[in-house]
Amino acid sequence: MIALLQRVARAHVEVGGVRVGRIDRGLLVFVCAEPHDDDALCDRFVDKILKLRVFGDDAGKMNRSLIDVGGGLLVVSQFTLAAEVAGGNRPSFSGAASAQLGRRLYERVLAAARARHSPVEAGVFGADMQVTLVNDGPVTIPMVWR
Repeated sequence: MIALLQRVARAHVEVGGVRVGRIDRGLLVFVCAEPHDDDALCDRFVDKILKLRVFGDDAGKMNRSLIDVGGGLLVVSQFTLAAEVAGGNRPSFSGAASAQLGRRLYERVLAAARARHSPVEAGVFGADMQVTLVNDGPVTIPMVWR
């Protein structure tokens, strides 16, 4: 699983001009499933995201997790995180899971997150989405989870 995590002051996602997910302070996580990913990996991935200490404590050190601060989680599917660009000028996305597997694992990530935390918002798998965010910090963390 590949992810790009951003600590945000606020973020929302729209599909066809309709807002489908919105959070205030929290984490925006773009997620890409890979062919070898499974349910157990999704569960470990969610646990890591919820416990990752990327929010400041009273001393300003990144020492608090999403759970600690009660922040929102916005999860957006993004197969383009698997882009391979070493060859020509057109990215290859062959490293991404199939659409069927990608959807199932994305839904597993959402279910696992919603079972452990609130609020959890989401984009729409496979849709053309417009994501608006105010990155806080900025804090942006790439993650490869295997």
